[in-house]
Amino acid sequence: MTPLDWILEPLSYDFMTRALVTTVIAAVVCALLSCWLVLIGWSLMGDAVSHAVLPGVVIAYILGVPFAIGAVVFGFLAVGMIGLVRGTSRVKEDAAIGIVFTTLFALGLVLISVTPSQTDLNHIIFGNILGVSRADLAQIAILATVALIALVFKRRDLTLYAFDPTHAHAIGLSPRFLGALLLGLLALTAVAALQVVGVVLVVAMLIIPGATAYLLTDRFGRMLVIAPVLSSLCSVVGIYISYWVDASPGGLVVLTQGCAFALVYLISPKHGLLSKRAGARRYRREMAHGREDQVGSAET
Repeated sequence: MTPLDWILEPLSYDFMTRALVTTVIAAVVCALLSCWLVLIGWSLMGDAVSHAVLPGVVIAYILGVPFAIGAVVFGFLAVGMIGLVRGTSRVKEDAAIGIVFTTLFALGLVLISVTPSQTDLNHIIFGNILGVSRADLAQIAILATVALIALVFKRRDLTLYAFDPTHAHAIGLSPRFLGALLLGLLALTAVAALQVVGVVLVVAMLIIPGATAYLLTDRFGRMLVIAPVLSSLCSVVGIYISYWVDASPGGLVVLTQGCAFALVYLISPKHGLLSKRAGARRYRREMAHGREDQVGSAET
């Protein structure tokens, strides 16, 4: 079998083609959003919201309404409950986040277990990318397009909010509105990625691409390019590997992104671990040579 056959054979199946297209769409929008989440320091909040939308998705399924509606409602409900617990008790924010998102996630699991359904709702938890229908693909594409348009249209305001909320407020922007916008987009994006990797792993697609790009560049504009390109590439590689080794596609998508992060963490030209150690050794050698030159000059 030639290398070209390795690439083309999966594309001969419609379910693989839909899986690849869906994964790339979700990977791009998740990667773009992850740049702001990493910059603001909302990684834990992203984890909380992505898990807290589970009961909203299940209730939306029961009522026969779009998943996005239930996800957005429970996403904002989770944020409100976190703020309530933090503001009215001695519990700190990280503990409040852990309490709220685990409780809502558990509620979602209970709802799944008691909801009669002709379809397996467990795919919401673990993903079912190979079972994506044309209708699912259309829904994911619409959600991703809405989130992408909002991110592109408000990118300057969101970037200013991420770097300096006080300055954003001083020039007439509303930090409260921009924060709510990010949370709403987070809920929409989580729904778009649910079909790919499920609730359990969706946070990885919302954090890893931005964190990887953050290690590769100091310019936010470049982050917005590197993150989606790297995420899409890793997602395609993960889907192909899953086809040839007959393993979980969602798990391999996230595993591939994790391996990419580990590689960048080690060999990033400026912020990589090995690069920093090499720079430290070079600095020590230069300092040692400088001292030797000073000693030689003093002796003469």
